[in-house]
Amino acid sequence: MKPAKKYYCIPLAILCAFIIYIIMIFLYFPKELKLLENTAHRFDFGFPMEATISAESIAALNVNSEPVTENITVDLSKPLVIESGETGKADMTLRAFGFPLKSITLDVLPDMELIPCGMTIGVNILTDGVMVLGTGPVNGIDGSAHKPCDGILKSGDLITHVNGVSINNSIELKEIIESSEEVHLNIKRENQSIQASIPTVKCIDDNLYKIGVWLRDNTQGIGTVTYYNPVTKNFGALGHGVVDVDTKKIIVIKSGVVMESEISSVKSGKKGVPGELVGEVKTDKVIGEIYQNTTYGLYGKMNFDAKLPSKKMKIGMQDQVRKGPATILSNIEKAVVKEYDIYIEGVNRYSADNSKGMVIRITDPELITKTGGIVQGMSGSPIIQDGRIIGAVTHVFVQDPTKGYGIFIEHMLKQENYSEDTQQENE
Repeated sequence: MKPAKKYYCIPLAILCAFIIYIIMIFLYFPKELKLLENTAHRFDFGFPMEATISAESIAALNVNSEPVTENITVDLSKPLVIESGETGKADMTLRAFGFPLKSITLDVLPDMELIPCGMTIGVNILTDGVMVLGTGPVNGIDGSAHKPCDGILKSGDLITHVNGVSINNSIELKEIIESSEEVHLNIKRENQSIQASIPTVKCIDDNLYKIGVWLRDNTQGIGTVTYYNPVTKNFGALGHGVVDVDTKKIIVIKSGVVMESEISSVKSGKKGVPGELVGEVKTDKVIGEIYQNTTYGLYGKMNFDAKLPSKKMKIGMQDQVRKGPATILSNIEKAVVKEYDIYIEGVNRYSADNSKGMVIRITDPELITKTGGIVQGMSGSPIIQDGRIIGAVTHVFVQDPTKGYGIFIEHMLKQENYSEDTQQENE
C-alpha cells in the first residue's frame, strides 16, 4: 500500500504546482501596460510562458524589432521590446501549455509633456453629503441614555437628504433634526444608496431633538501639486487620496478649491515622529477648482492666476524608471520651489498598492538638514529622472524619514480624463 500512496502524491504535487503557477500569473502580471508612441519599451518579465500579441488597431507596432502584421507569439522568459509609431491599443494574451490564461491590454499613449510643479497649495474640499464620523448616546428628558442611531448609521456614511430635502452642510442637517420628532435620511454607503428612518430624542440639556451623531462636511490642509497639463489645463496633486482622519476612508467630495500658500516653518521629521510643513493659506487667492479625490490624488483645473512654472518635461513610464539618482521638486520655504537630490532604491513595477511603486531615499544634505527628510505636506512632489517626470512622492517611512514611497506618473494620469469628464458634468 505504501508505494501506491507515493504514486498518488506525484499527480497531486503536479496539480498543486500548476495551481500555484496560475495564481502567480494573475498576481504578477498587470491588466494593462502603458507605452509611449515612438519609444522602445523593454520588459524583463523572466516568466516561463508564452504570450500572443495582436495589433489589429495599431498599424505601426514592432515587437523585438520586427513589425507585427498578424498575431505574433513571444517567449516571456526572455526580454521583450515593444515599440509603436502611433497611439492605440493592442492585446497580449498569456498562454501556458497552449491555453489562454490572462489578457493584458497594451495601451499606447502620446508622448505627452507636462509641467512639473512642486509648489504647495492650500486645499479646501466639501464632502458629497455630510459625513458620519461616529455615533453615541443622547441624554433624554426622561433621564435615560438613548442610542437612536445604533445599527443604522455607520462611520463613513454620507447623509445627502433629510426628510426629502437636499443638504449642503452639517448646520442645515442639525437644524432639521433639532425640530423633528423623526427624520428620514438618504445615505450613501460605499456603492450603496440607503434610506433610513430614525426617531429623534429630546435632549435634557437644551430641550432640542437629537440623534446622537458626530459629523463633518469639509476638510482643509496643505499639499503639493505634482504636474500641470498645459493642453487639458488639468492638474494632479498629492499622489494619494485625501483620507478622513477619523474614518480613515477616502473622502467623496462634492467640490473643492485650491489656494495659494506660503510655507512659514517646518517641523523636522525624526525616527518615529513624522515631520510637517506649516504654511499660511491665502484664502482670498483661489487659483483652481478640485473635481476629484481618488486613491491617486487630487485632480482639477488651474486658472490663469496660478503662479506656475513654464518648463515642460516629457513623462517617463514605469519600465523607464531605474534604480539610481533622481531629483524631486519641493517647496519647503515660503513659495520657493527647489530641486533636491534623491536616490531610487527600489522599483516595484506591479505593486498591489500603486502609491508605493518606488522606494526613494533623500540624499540632498540641504533638504535633510531643513526637514529631516520627507515630511507631511511634501506628498505630490514630482520625481524627475533622466530628464523626465516619472512620478511623485507619496509616503514617508515613519522609522526613517529620509526614506519613503513614490507613485509612477502613469498611475496619476489614469485619472485625468475621468477628472475632466467630471468637470464637464459639473458645468
